[in-house]
Parts: sequence; C-alpha cells; structure tokens
Amino acid sequence: MEIRDIDDLPKNAANYTALTPLWFLERAATVHPTRKSVVHGSRTYTWLQTYLRCRRLASALSKRSVGVGSTVAVIAPNIPATYEAHFGIPMCGAVINPVNIRLNASTIAFLLGHSQSAIVIVDQEFFTLAEDSLKIMKEESQGHFKPPLLVVVGDEFCDPEELRYALQKGAIEYEEFLESGDPEFAWKPPKDEWQSISLGYTSGTTASPKGVVLHHRGAYLMSLGNPLVWGMNEGAVYLWTLPMFHCNGWCFTWALAALCGTNICLRQVTAKGVYSAIAKYGVTHFCGAPVVLNTIVNAPAEDTILPLPHVVQVMTAGAAPPPAVLFAMSRKGFRVTHTYGLSETYGPSTICAWKPEWDSLPDETQALLNSRQGVRYTTLERLDVIDTKTCEPVPADGKTLGEVVMRGNVVMKGYLKNPKANEETFADGWFHSGDLGVKHQDGYIEIKDRSKDIIISGGENISSVEVENSLYLHPAVLEASVVARADERWGESPCAFVTLKVEVDKSEEQQLAEDIMKFCKSKMPAYWVPKSVVFGPLPKTATGKIQKHVLRAKAKQLGPVKMSKL
Repeated sequence: MEIRDIDDLPKNAANYTALTPLWFLERAATVHPTRKSVVHGSRTYTWLQTYLRCRRLASALSKRSVGVGSTVAVIAPNIPATYEAHFGIPMCGAVINPVNIRLNASTIAFLLGHSQSAIVIVDQEFFTLAEDSLKIMKEESQGHFKPPLLVVVGDEFCDPEELRYALQKGAIEYEEFLESGDPEFAWKPPKDEWQSISLGYTSGTTASPKGVVLHHRGAYLMSLGNPLVWGMNEGAVYLWTLPMFHCNGWCFTWALAALCGTNICLRQVTAKGVYSAIAKYGVTHFCGAPVVLNTIVNAPAEDTILPLPHVVQVMTAGAAPPPAVLFAMSRKGFRVTHTYGLSETYGPSTICAWKPEWDSLPDETQALLNSRQGVRYTTLERLDVIDTKTCEPVPADGKTLGEVVMRGNVVMKGYLKNPKANEETFADGWFHSGDLGVKHQDGYIEIKDRSKDIIISGGENISSVEVENSLYLHPAVLEASVVARADERWGESPCAFVTLKVEVDKSEEQQLAEDIMKFCKSKMPAYWVPKSVVFGPLPKTATGKIQKHVLRAKAKQLGPVKMSKL
C-alpha cells in the first residue's frame, strides 16, 4: 500500500535549498560588516573584508579550472589564510583538504596523490615540507607526474627568507593570488547538500591514512550544533588553540561565521599565549585536547595571568580527560565542557551535558561526572553502546563493555576510494567508532578504551584510561599514558609512560617508580597496577593526542615483564 503525505506540494526554488555553511559568511558580512572577523598579530579583518577575500579566492581558483570534482590542499597552521580557505575553496565548488602540518613528507605525498589535489596552499614555514612531498610524488610517478600549483602564504611571525625561497622556486604569493580574483565573484551554493565539502585524513598509525569525506549538509548541522550544545552566544571571541586542519577545527571555522564572532589566530599553542590572548582580546571560548588543558593548569606562574578577568568556556575532546585535570581547570576559573567524537563524525558529536543538580555535589564528584563522554548532540540522531558480538545494546549498568556506535546526518559520507573500510565501518547500519565504553543508568556513555588499547591481563580486561586517571592524581605526574606490555605470567600487564612535573627531583627514578606503583595500589585493583614505569616526554600528534602506537612499540622493545622466581 502506497503511503502518501497529506498534500502534493512540490519543492521549488522559494521553499527549498541545499544546506551549506557557506551562507553564514554572506550573512555575517551583511549583518556585521565592520565587526572584527579574524585577528592575527598586527593583521585584522572585518567580516565584510573576509567575505570579499573568500570570494576572491574562489574566483582565483575558478580561473584555474578548479571547481566541482577538484580538491585543494592546505598545509598551514592557524592563520587567516587557513580560515579563508574553509569558505573560498568550497565557494568555487571544490573540496578543501586541510593537511596536518606535523606529518612527514612521505605521508603528505601519499595524501596529495590520493586526494589528487590540483592546488596546494602552503604556509611559508612548511614550503620545504610541501616541496619534499612533491619530490617523492615525482619519483614514484614513473614519468607521469603533473605537479599541483603552489600558492605560498607569507606570515609576519616567520623568517622572510623562507618566503623569498618559495617565490624563487616558482610559487605564487597568496595575496597576489587573491588579487587575481574578483571580490564580486558570483559564487553558487551546491545543488545537492550531499556534495563533498571537506576531505580529512585519519592518522593512519597502522596502515595508509584513510580519507574522511564530509558533505555540506553535515558541516551546516555541526556548525549550528556546536554553539547550541555549548551555549555559545552571538559575537563570541574564539581563540584558535585547536588546529583548523583537525576536523575543520571541529567545524568551528564555519560556526564562528554563523555567530558573527571573532577568530583570534594562534600560530603556536603555549600556556602563555592562551593566558595573554584572554587578557588582551577578551577571549570567551577555546577548544583543545586534554593535553592542552594539562599544559594550561601546570603552567609556571610567570606564564599565567590569574585570576582570569572572566569565566572562559573551554571545550575538550580528543581523548578522555582525567578528572584531576578537569578539577584543576575549574579551580582556575575555566568552565570545561567535555565532548567526544571522531574525524568521521565532523569532530565532537556527544556532550557531557551538565545538569543543574550536579552543582551542589563536591568538586571531585563533579569532575568525575564531567569526565564521561555523555549524550548525543542535538544534531546526531542515534548514539548507543552495543555488544561487539550480538550488536545488541548493552544494559545501562555502567559496567558492561561494548562498542560506541552512531547514526545520523553528522556521520561522514565514507572513506575516499576505500570500499572495504566503508563496508566494515558501516556494518549493520551503524558507524562503528572502534571505541569501547559503558552506558550508565542515566543514559550517559563513558569511554573505557580504544578496542586496540584495552589491556588483557590474565584474561581480565583493564581500562588504560582508568589507570591513567589514577596516575594523574599523583603529585609528581604531569602526563601519563598506559599501554600493554608483554608479561610472562599474565600475558599482558600495564606499562605506564610518565612525564614528571618540572619541579620534581628526577635523580631517583627507581624510587619514584616504586612510589607511583605504591600510590596506584591504593587507588585500584592489584592487577591494574602498572608493573613497569618509564619516564620521559610523551610522543604526541599535532592535536595533542598521545601517540599510543609509538608507546606500544617502545613497550615491545622493553621485552616481557619477567615472571618472579620467588
């Protein structure tokens, strides 16, 4: 039996258009043409200027036959050109491919080749990195290499010699490239909101990186979803501590235009830079991984400006934040909102929504509750934790482990040119995150580990995240990460990699290790206690995530924990 709506009214140009975040920029330029849009050092732009510059960029790209079906790569930190690229590139119909600036040349060569980037916009500091990547591509092409056009961005904070070198090598200077474009360029929104807007690559720690393809519809929804769940108001002053190349800055690139806010660019993230920006520009919001928050709370007194002039809203995601870090942030006047998501979900898509009844609880209890990953965003339709074998939802008991899965409009289109990975990740009509967690009685989810990070000791599962949370409570520990190490008796046991605070005496590491293990015994089951502690700096990604695959390799080099002969 055919199911019919109550009417036969068709879509038309007056009542239907594809959703795209590009309209936010046009509106910001109309509503607040003279309000500051982007600030970077001595450079300041208004929303009208940013709109005209983005139209110039779109026009300049179009003149070089870049449009629908094209990809433009951007290799740059948080500078105005990176922000403009998020609008200018899709305004000509092309797809932006923001590249992680901490990747090596061979990985970037793979990305540029896989994405078939027609043009590469590169910050002057990273020009030689782009150049090395193209050399690798040429060597591997067997005579069929067509180099992309290189556009280099100059920056007052960099050595002018770098820019001169890039221009001598044939690159076009970014401002000159914009001058070739028309500020009145008649850009067009996509005809179909399913059209791709961005291509971002996963870290690819065990294989080639996977290209995450996002569409205009999802970018539009996430750009509105983020401010909505965060309570972010019109005119917010946002500090770019989160890299714009990471999930398009969690879609805050487009969200700031929707809010007609102000973008404060921060080329390099330091605690001193964050505190200074808060004091100088009146920053109201910023985002960052827990490791960034840890840097802020452990900053030396001379790098801080305390007390804060006002409450600063902070959104954190990227790894489970230790409750101790959340507690320390709140004590300094930061209000931390905890979210969770992946590149495949446009960045954060769940939030630990704060409940007023939590306000009366002890600070430590509040931090524990806020360390959970929470509930789905308003713009995400389904979120659950399912049994990895039966695919049925796990009970809401806070104990039964399962895989976190999502479904909805803010899930990626899929991985570029990777049907096998798409089949696996979209199995049974869910996006499978690969994260293991539990569901609490109140419906809030809590991540316990990545499936590959869970430690199985004597047949029992150990959550590396929970061991790390206890380590962060030790007064000498600045940073901690826990991975599995081979163990002759138990198969695997926890191995803790620890960075000590600056003021700690590091001459007696053996004694420190024993003290940390003794401390852990008072906080957790005996079989959870790390059987080995390794001191030193922790390897991190460009977004501040600790690279556990590097630590697993180090743990493997250490060999197995020997069975006691007693």
